[in-house]
Amino acid sequence: MIAHTKQDFETFMSQLLETNTNLAFYTDFRKCSANVNSIAIKLNTLNYLIGQTDIEQAIRDLWANDPNVFSVLDILIAVRTNDKKMVLNNDGKSQYISKYFETVDGVITFIKQTGLEEIFLNRQIKNLVDYVFGVEVGLDTNARKNRSGHVMEELIANKFTKFGIKFRQEVYSTEFPSIENVLGQDKKRFDFVVETGNKTYLMEVNFYSGGGSKLNEVARAYSELAPKINSVDGFEFVWITDGKGWHSASNKLEEAFYAIPSIYNLTTIKDFIATLK
Repeated sequence: MIAHTKQDFETFMSQLLETNTNLAFYTDFRKCSANVNSIAIKLNTLNYLIGQTDIEQAIRDLWANDPNVFSVLDILIAVRTNDKKMVLNNDGKSQYISKYFETVDGVITFIKQTGLEEIFLNRQIKNLVDYVFGVEVGLDTNARKNRSGHVMEELIANKFTKFGIKFRQEVYSTEFPSIENVLGQDKKRFDFVVETGNKTYLMEVNFYSGGGSKLNEVARAYSELAPKINSVDGFEFVWITDGKGWHSASNKLEEAFYAIPSIYNLTTIKDFIATLK
């Protein structure tokens, strides 16, 4: 007997959302501020270069006072030192950008060849602290991909917390010997575990805004995983998934939908929470 009907599946598909993000997703301003604050003193010292007509002499004066202030120059071109970016030097050889900051002549070369000299001379930057904050906001867009992987987990965690559901995150199957027996060599880390007096729910959650072969693989894997877990007395596999990306892999999702009794999206998760309560 299948877990759901064709009509159930069609309803499920009609509920899939375009996105699971809110406005707070786009920029982590607290992280940007912290990154700027950690180098603010050096940036304020480098403000001395703004408006200088003899940039070379100004650099040498700063170097004589404190050469360490130039260690943050890479962020002015939106590069982080720990990124280990390399460029071709004047001799046509590869070198790390940070190597330019080891000598005063290297600093002069860096500021001239990056175009910062003209920016400083023309006062196109008024304050390096404010400028770097803008750079940090721009760089933070690259972190959205990492954040997007956790958005769905945060949504589910917030819903559980709101309704007083006790849960644990990132729990390994090794905690449950009976589950280990049915999984064999396949060790598994579950996104959420909710333990009630009668049953332990082992959960996976994900959101796919775009298509790809991964969706077929996930649907197939969970179709195989669910019966194994559900065969163990006192355990149930729960899959919470959403996103328009599933329209590109609807066939595999439909197969999983019929094989997995407890499958929910962000619209129907309220039914699962009602079951828990």
